[in-house]
Amino acid sequence: MNEATLIDIGRDAIWVSFQLSAPLMAVATIVGVIIALVQALTTVQEATLTFVPKMAAMLVVMVLLLPFMMATLTEFTHAMFDRIVTLG
Repeated sequence: MNEATLIDIGRDAIWVSFQLSAPLMAVATIVGVIIALVQALTTVQEATLTFVPKMAAMLVVMVLLLPFMMATLTEFTHAMFDRIVTLG
């Protein structure tokens, strides 16, 4: 195993982790900004008001995107196992 192979594996791992986490982070950011705007407009400063909607939105997105996430992770795992077989 040379350096190019290790860099390629690392790049693939980072890309898969980005694909899996980006939708959740985007939803959390969007919901957080919306809640912050609502809090600023209504001057309601409740700490749980930001936490609960973010968690609920992330849960909904995770349930909806779970098939995509599992397929992506399974594909990456199969690719890693194929590399192990070809290198070994």
